[in-house]
Parts: sequence; structure tokens; C-alpha cells
Amino acid sequence: MPSPFLTETVVAHGDERPHHIALHFNDQAVTYGRLADLTLGLRGHLSQLNLPAGSTVCVPAHKTPQTIALLLAVFQEGHIALAPSPDLGSDALQRLAHQARVSHLLTATADGALTATPVRAEEGAAEGFAVADPERTRLLLTTSGSTGTPKIVPIETAGFDAFADWAVDEFALTPDETALSYAPLNFDLALLDIWTFLRLGASVVLVEQQRATDPAYLAGLAARHRVSFVQGVPMMYRLLLEQGGSFASVRHAIFTGDRMPADLLRRVAPGFPRAAFHNVFGCTETNDSFIHHVDPNAFDGPMPIGLPIDGTDALVVDADGRPLAAAGTGELLVSTPFQTGGYLRRDLNDAVFTQLEGRVFYRTGDIVTRTTDGLYFLEGRADWHVKVRGVRTNLQEVENVIAAHPDIAEAVVVPLPDPQAGVRLHAHVTRRRGSELTSLRLRSHLGRQLPRHAIPASVHLTAAPLPRTSTGKPDRNLIKQTLMKENEA
Repeated sequence: MPSPFLTETVVAHGDERPHHIALHFNDQAVTYGRLADLTLGLRGHLSQLNLPAGSTVCVPAHKTPQTIALLLAVFQEGHIALAPSPDLGSDALQRLAHQARVSHLLTATADGALTATPVRAEEGAAEGFAVADPERTRLLLTTSGSTGTPKIVPIETAGFDAFADWAVDEFALTPDETALSYAPLNFDLALLDIWTFLRLGASVVLVEQQRATDPAYLAGLAARHRVSFVQGVPMMYRLLLEQGGSFASVRHAIFTGDRMPADLLRRVAPGFPRAAFHNVFGCTETNDSFIHHVDPNAFDGPMPIGLPIDGTDALVVDADGRPLAAAGTGELLVSTPFQTGGYLRRDLNDAVFTQLEGRVFYRTGDIVTRTTDGLYFLEGRADWHVKVRGVRTNLQEVENVIAAHPDIAEAVVVPLPDPQAGVRLHAHVTRRRGSELTSLRLRSHLGRQLPRHAIPASVHLTAAPLPRTSTGKPDRNLIKQTLMKENEA
């Protein structure tokens, strides 16, 4: 969250440290006094809507000081904010709003005014979905949403407070810190590098999402604001180091979201000469659950996800769901002090939340190996998920969205290696006979159905059937191998 304690402390910082910088955004320096004033003004506008207590509103997560102030205002008013990606397609956004029983779509203008658009309820759209409880949550995040309709995850207020307490202690954070916030505001990473830092009274440098792949821009932000804390996917570190600079002000560098390649890790130590390095592993449903303190100068072999963080229990289960008593490989189940109580969509919960040994565990779908010394190593996914720019994306679900187009006969989506994103998606698509569908029109359609990271970077449209294996299944390996050979040529 965003919890009542967060909002109380941010307001207190506005009174006690009004001139201390809360947020840097482009050329703006927003002090805690200004952030408190923005929040108070938006809260006044919000109260004029006369919403019933504990209402749910939708605040698309534009990464701006005004949106952050709007979210704080929603929390202070005792309402619940659904904060989806601002890049989510319009159809998917509407479905999410109906499922969460959203009353209004809210945005904040650059001058701090509130724009409120009523959301008309659709009969039956919320059937099977729980009503979010404002006593337990004030923030609803979503999973990656490869189908165009992400799963809605309530972030427990008590869980956020426990997480913020853990992070401040683990990294010895102080109000004098400055975080570089790279990930989008709707990612769970913001729970640390935005919300925890604001609760602490520290400073946050907001990376403008449209410029997040610009190496000079990123390196300039980090150097100009003398950031002390950075957190991001490997691509962020590759971009920061592309300019050849050194970031001596950084005390803590957090790797998350994807595997850190060995060649990049070797460049990290000289680029961050005074930093402690940590590999952190988790997901939206549980928040961070593992941490590994990395010595880049002694790195040899695959990097472990580490050990369970304080208060976290981890189990490795075999194919029959039985916990392994010793070292071995299987599916990872975790129980953290920070995890959600369950998705809003009730029928999804029994498959992934299970009670074992007196605690509720979340089935991550990750295959891990636990060694004899207790370290955990990630082996891969048990399903169709890959990471695109650090975001978990389900290939089969993207295929289903493409195949639902009336001009498509069948489709296969394969992941291809990409030096920047880690993985990019390619769609091999067979049109229906007589169709004149083009790649541009298909991608435009997918833009309304899928978040940006799940839209295939390239599309091959053909009238020919998909290549098949000997058992008649689409030959994904052949498609992938053919593409990779063509790229090498």
C-alpha cells in the first residue's frame, strides 16, 4: 500500500520536513510540503464526489507526482484504489473496472485538479469476484495480464507495513536516502522504491516511462541526483552502464525481475564501486520472499535466488505435491508476512493458495532446486510463462487472445532472446481463408486487448498452416529455431 500509517506519515513529513524533496520528476522537485498540499487538494475534490465509504475507484498508474498524490488522497479518504497499467487496452481496463466494482475512473491533471468519470456497472460482470475490504486493503494491483484481463491482487495494509519495516531494517535505510524508481508505478516494485521511501521521508527519483530505455537519460538522473538506492531488472543496469559511468553514491543495488547475466554482473562491480548487491526474488501475490547478497567479484555459475527472508517459509514439493524433506528439485511454495489474502476472483484461489503446516502457502509455479546448504536456485517455470522486460508473461494466453480475432485460424507465440528486453515475443499466425488482415491491423487490435509488454514485437502472417510435430501439435521449436537462424544470417 499503502496503508493508513503510510498516509499519516507522509502528511506528517509535510508538516515536519516541508522543504525536503519527496519526488524528482523531470525538472520538477516536489517537496513533502508540496506533496502534502497536492494530496489535500485532491482529497477535497474527491470528497465532493460523495462516494460511499470504502468505495473502489480506478486510478491508472501514470508515474507522476500528481498520480502519487491522488493515490494518497484515495487512501486518506478510506477508499480503495485499483491501480492498473496506464498502457492496458481499453477493453481490458473496462473489464477490470467492472470486476472490482469501480465507481469512478480518476486522473489528476498537471495542476492538481481531479478528473472523475463515472463507471457504469455492468450486470453480472462482477459475479464470482469478492468485494474488496477497505479494512484490509486500500490498494489493488494486478498481475501481468497476458490475457488482457489481469488478476486483481489486494495488497494487505498490514502486509505493506510489515514489508516496509523489513526493508528499512534490511537495507539500513534513512530519510537521507534517494531511490531511483525505474519500474512502472503499477508494479509491486513500487512498494519498496516509492511507497516505503515516502513513508520513511526519503527522496524518490521517478523515471519517466517513455524514456526508460534511454541510457543517457537514466545515467544522467542517477548521477545528477546522487541516488543511493537502485532497484531493477538486468536491462536497467545494462542501460545505466552503457555510458561507461560510475555511480559511487549508490549504497544498495537490487537485482530483481529476471536472471542477471554473468557478463553484465562482471561490469556491475566497477560501475557501483561502493554498493552492496542483492538479488531479490518474489511476485505480486507474496511480495519479496527471497534475498541473496551478491559478491560480483566472487561470482561463479548461476546466481541463486538465495534464502527466505525473515518471516518467510518456503517449501519445495514433488510432482505429487509432497514437501521434500531435504535437498531436491520441485515446485516452490512460499508463505510470507506480506502476501495477499487471495485474488478478487474467488475461483482462482483454491488452485494456488493452500494451507500446509499451519500456514497459507502460495504455489508460485516456479521450479527450484534447494541445495544441501539451504540455498535456492530458480530452474524455470512450470507453465508457459516467460519474462519480458522483467514482467511475467504467459505465452499460451497471448496466443488465445490472437486466436480469438475473427480473421485468425490459429497462432503460436514464441519467445526470442533480446539483448535489451531479455526476451521478445514473436507471433506466427495463420489467417483465415479470404482474410485481408495485415500485421499492422492485428497489432492495433492487440493494443486494445493486451498490456504493452505482451504485444508481440514481430508478427508473421501467412495463409499456410502452422508447421506441425509428428503428433500433430504446432511445432514451436521449429518456428523458434528458424527465426533464430534467420536473425543470425
